[in-house]
Amino acid sequence: MEFLLEYLSKGFLIMLAISMPCVLVAAGIGLVVGILQAVTQVQEQTIAAAPKILGVFLVIIIGGVGFIKLLTNLFQEGAALAFTTVPQMESFVLDSDYHKYTTPFDSEMKDKFKSRNQINYIMKNPGKVPYIDKNQKEKYNKAAKNTLPKPDLVETKKILGR
Repeated sequence: MEFLLEYLSKGFLIMLAISMPCVLVAAGIGLVVGILQAVTQVQEQTIAAAPKILGVFLVIIIGGVGFIKLLTNLFQEGAALAFTTVPQMESFVLDSDYHKYTTPFDSEMKDKFKSRNQINYIMKNPGKVPYIDKNQKEKYNKAAKNTLPKPDLVETKKILGR
């Protein structure tokens, strides 16, 4: 478990190593432009934007290869952890037949379409939805938009569980 935390901390350090030069250059350029604006008494906010964008762009171009190498090494280390280290640890490995004993979506996966004819009907008529039972055929109308809206018949049935 501790090696996963170490990998996470390496990711944060790489994120800082990539973003910090860009932030520092933008802050430095903003400071210099701010001093020049104070001296010349030209208080235009858009003047500082262009040099900042240019400076950050140059930092990305100059350090781009190094940034890509850092990210590539992090990815390769993560892949090595995922495919070699973790499968060798007994506490992290699932049995090969775990799917036989789990049904994660069993309550949600109901047989909505009983036959192939219904599926073909849906494919031919995309705007018409078949209903499973009579209760679903009732039209659903949104409640009136008052200050205190009351639920309509369908919403009341859903609330009361009928």
